[in-house]
Parts: sequence; structure tokens; C-alpha cells
Amino acid sequence: MLSTMQDVPLLISRILAHGSTIHGDSQVTTWTGEAEPHRRSFAEIGVRAARLAHALRDALGVQQDERVATLMWNNSEHVEAYFAIPSMGAVLHTLNLRLPAEQLVFIVNHAADRVVLVNGTLLPLLAPLLPHLPTVEHVVVVGVGDRSALEGLDVRVHEYEELLEGRPGHYDWPELDERQAAAMCYTSGTTGEPKGVVYSHRSVYLHSMQVNMTESMGLTDHDTSLIVVPQFHVNAWGLPHATFMTGINMLMPDRFLQPAPLAEMIEREKPTHAAAVPTIWQGLLAEVTANPRDLTSMKHVTIGGAACPPSLMEAYDKLGVRLCHAWGMTETSPLGTMAHPPAGLTAEEEWPYRITQGRFPAGVEARLIGPAGDVLPWDGESAGELEVRGNWIAAAYYGGASGEPLRPEDKFSADGWLKTGDVGVISADGFLTLTDRAKDVIKSGGEWISSVELENALMAHPEVAEAAVVAVPDEKWGERPLATVVLKEGATADFAGLRAFLAQSIAKWQLPERWTIVETVPKTSVGKFDKKVIRKQYADGDLDVTTLA
Repeated sequence: MLSTMQDVPLLISRILAHGSTIHGDSQVTTWTGEAEPHRRSFAEIGVRAARLAHALRDALGVQQDERVATLMWNNSEHVEAYFAIPSMGAVLHTLNLRLPAEQLVFIVNHAADRVVLVNGTLLPLLAPLLPHLPTVEHVVVVGVGDRSALEGLDVRVHEYEELLEGRPGHYDWPELDERQAAAMCYTSGTTGEPKGVVYSHRSVYLHSMQVNMTESMGLTDHDTSLIVVPQFHVNAWGLPHATFMTGINMLMPDRFLQPAPLAEMIEREKPTHAAAVPTIWQGLLAEVTANPRDLTSMKHVTIGGAACPPSLMEAYDKLGVRLCHAWGMTETSPLGTMAHPPAGLTAEEEWPYRITQGRFPAGVEARLIGPAGDVLPWDGESAGELEVRGNWIAAAYYGGASGEPLRPEDKFSADGWLKTGDVGVISADGFLTLTDRAKDVIKSGGEWISSVELENALMAHPEVAEAAVVAVPDEKWGERPLATVVLKEGATADFAGLRAFLAQSIAKWQLPERWTIVETVPKTSVGKFDKKVIRKQYADGDLDVTTLA
């Protein structure tokens, strides 16, 4: 027996129509580095998205299913592309501007992008790649920048505003299959070549609804969200689409991602929410400690992409800003968990929940797989690899020209679950605590040592700015931890003192013998600690390592 309900496809064009009419007065504010930011209403975004769609179809000949890439900062024009490209039936492909050149070339060619929208300030990055991108026919330049780098290249160059000028402000968005590709994002390629994840209209729509639920970010049209997480990083964690559903104002930092301009943005524009990886908030904390700014408008911050040190949460608590842990991946759109404690608890009782990765929402199923391949209980103690499935979770990777989706055995189980590569435990009430990445856990003498636990404990030291711990070979134990430490300016801590500090909370047999001071911890293109670089530096003898007895 079938239902009697209408079957209306879940499409991004419907999110656009809703946001640009019902919430037409909400705004996208783009920081310019000048006295006055640039502001556009959602209604204006709707009109300009229609003009962009006309330009792509009528002037550049973009057809359904063809890929249109963006190499752009977080700004209002990028939001226009977020809606215009998928709504017209093409596929939005956000390019990670922090990837090495060879990976960007691989990604563009693998996706077969026909058009690239690029901020003018990023032309020096794009221009040297173009001779190696045979599928790219058109480059659309957004904003100011030196166009001379494009001279003599075999592509047609267009100015964004000239392309939109005079085109209709309304577009008859096609009635697409909701399972059709809407956007694609490639993993950062920390192991092997980057892999393409293709999001459907349906998955984006459902993910946007979950982002807006109270157990997730729970924002309303009274809020302004400072979207620091890049739009190339898993579609800015779904925020640009989610904001149009509920009229949340967007504050976009463009290329001004340094701590000082971020502090000024918060003080002047008074966002109530923000989203970014821990390294952003560590930098901002150092900035406002040295040069105090008013951050009190920010009631809560979504922090993900890497484990947040509890000491960082405590520091922001003192500033009146609540950091909320989230976990996710490119393959999960990315929302997987958020760490809102159960209701009715005191601040002290909430703390053990806040330092977890959070609880699974209704749209995400999870299980833990033990070393023997058995499904482990949710008892808060049994540790295994996390596997997930759900309505906005990838079932395969994009296969490129072959058209065949890729389901490698190390990424997908035989029954279709995504293997996350994260190791952790789950409590009986569904709170996830990750202890490490499977590839980063330290296997010492037949026991596991959590690099994340060591890092969090080290970064609680008042003189430590950052710390990363990796496994290195050891003749006796197989592997032992190496601690790489960034000290704060003027710090006097030594390795023996740091080890003694760790001994207050870490079992003696887990304490690192090998220590090194570094100026900065290497990071991936999305701000995570790049531990493979540290391991290579150690193997090549490039680190000045002290071994304690």
C-alpha cells in the first residue's frame, strides 16, 4: 500500500526559492578589509543566481550534469554559485585552493570541469595550472585581480559582473530527479589520490534540515553565522544551504582569515555563531589575549575537522563563548555528530559530554567494528573502528570518465557501510568519543596509545601552543610516541617538565620518551595536523629529537 502524500522532489532550487522570498531580507555580508563590508540580501542573491544560471547556459553553453568548478573564497558570489549551478541541473565542484598544484590538476581533470569561477586574487594560483587542464574551456573572473597571467592561454576569459549584466533575474529551474548530482567535493588526499564525493539534491536538502535542528546547530533568522570554514571544505559544513532554509544571516570573511581581521569582524558585525576548525580558534584566542576584543556576541561556535583540546573549550568558556564539538567527514556531508549534553545537567555534569565528539542524529546510523570484524556494544568502553550509514552519507566515490562508482574495500563494507578510519567508543546513549585515527593510533607492545589523548593533555599545559603526537619505530616495543611541541612565546618549559605534567593524567607506560620543539605543526589543506609529514621528517632525520631516559 502506498501513501497518499505528494511526491515533491527535494531540490536545491526549492531552498533558493524559499530563502530568497520568505527570508528575502536576510543578508550575506562579505568582509572587504575596508571600512564597510559588502552586503547583499537573500532576495538579491536569488536574482543574481538566476542571472548566473542564464549566463552559464546561454553564454557558456553549460548543460545538465556538466561540472562547473569554483576556486573562490567565502563570499556572496560564491553563495550565488552554490545555488545557481545545481539548481540549473549542472554540478557544483568546489576546488580546495590549499591543495598542492598536482592534486588540483588531478581533481579538475578527473571531474572534467568545463568552467572555472575564480576570485581575481587567486589567478596566480589558477593560471599555471590551465595548460594542464584540457577540459576547461572558460574561466570566469570574480572581482579584482591581475588578469595578465591569463594572457596567451587557450581558454575564454569572462568577467563575472559583465557576464551577469542584463540577463533575466528569473530562471525556470528544471524539475530534476532529487537523486541527481548537485555538488561534488574531493577528499584532501592524505593517503593516495583525492577521491570525489558526489552529493545529491536529496542529500543536501536533508542535511540542511539536520543542520538547522536544535540537536545540531539550531540557528534561526535572529542569528548571524560567521562562516570561517571554507566553502571548498565539504560545502562549508552545509551552512550556505542551511542558512537559506531558515533565514540565518551569513558573515563571510573572504580572504581575511587571519586572527586580527576575524577579531575585528566579530567585534563590529556581532555574529552569534561561527564555524571553523580548532586551529582558527587557537589563533583567535592568542590574538584577543594580546589585543582584547569583544567576542560576547558569539553565543556558540561549531568546532570540527579535528579534535578540540578541552583546554581550548575552557579558555573560551571564560570569554563567554561556548565551543561545541562536532564530527564529520567529506563523505558524511559532513554532519555526523554534535556534542550537546543531555538536558537538566549542571555545568560540571555537562563537561564529560562536551569533550566527546557528540551524539548521532536520527539521520546517521553508527556501529563499531572490532579487530576480529565483530560488531561491538555501545558501552563506552569497547573500542573499534567507526562505520556509519545514512541519507547524507556516501555509498561510493566518483569514478571519473569510466562512469562506474568506486567502492574500495578499505572504505566501504560489504553491506554498504562507510568505514570512517576513526577509532573510538560509543556510550549507551549514543555519544561518540574518538580516541584516534586508525592510521595514527600508536601500537606499543601489543597495546594501543591514543595520540589524541596525549595531544589534548599536552595542550592543557599553560606554555604549550600546539602539540602533535605520532608513532615512530621502536626496536623493543614496535612503536612509541614522539611528541612535537610548539611553545608559546617566552615559554621556559623543558621536556622533563612537560613529561612530568603529562604524568599527572597519563599512564606512565604511555608517556613519550622522544620529544622535539617545532616552530609550527604541519597542517593539511583543511587545517588538520598533517602527521604523515611529521613521520617523514623524523624518518629523514630532519627533527632535532631529545630522548628522555
